[in-house]
Amino acid sequence: MSFDIQISDALPRDFDNVEPLYQEAFPDEDLVPLVKELLASREDVLSLSALADGKLVGHAIFTMCSIDGEKGGSGSNVALLGPIAVMGELQKLGIGSTLIREGFRRLTAEGIGQVFVLGDPNYYSRFEFSQDDLVAPPYPLPEKWGPAWRSIRLQPQDQVVSGTLSVPGPWQDASLWV
Repeated sequence: MSFDIQISDALPRDFDNVEPLYQEAFPDEDLVPLVKELLASREDVLSLSALADGKLVGHAIFTMCSIDGEKGGSGSNVALLGPIAVMGELQKLGIGSTLIREGFRRLTAEGIGQVFVLGDPNYYSRFEFSQDDLVAPPYPLPEKWGPAWRSIRLQPQDQVVSGTLSVPGPWQDASLWV
């Protein structure tokens, strides 16, 4: 299947279509309240839409964060990736990858030094995310999820930091982390 995907900043007109996209991509998780709250806050997020023939087929959110108790370099220029969703029948066609890479490009240009994610190690290792033992997630994770806490350094010249990821309000629901 060949089609042209455009990645752009998510616009308010996209928001009505975001809800069914996440419901389809994550039928066993209710991420819609988190997504709506993140989109409402707008100043702390990079929200990207993937459009094919003018139809929303993918969406990704990067939330700006900081590192509490940081040791090392500047930990205030970090982001958290997620959630990200792609229309079911279009998964595994590179749309999610395109969203992530465009997010990295934009975050790098903004001086964001590191991106964190809690997700499938096999998927995220494709983007050079590696397990992160220096920066703790905001809430303790179940032991089996340890390998899913990952990060990538976008600014390799920045000093390595350690501490705890500090997240804005929408992410401060402990149930998102267990």
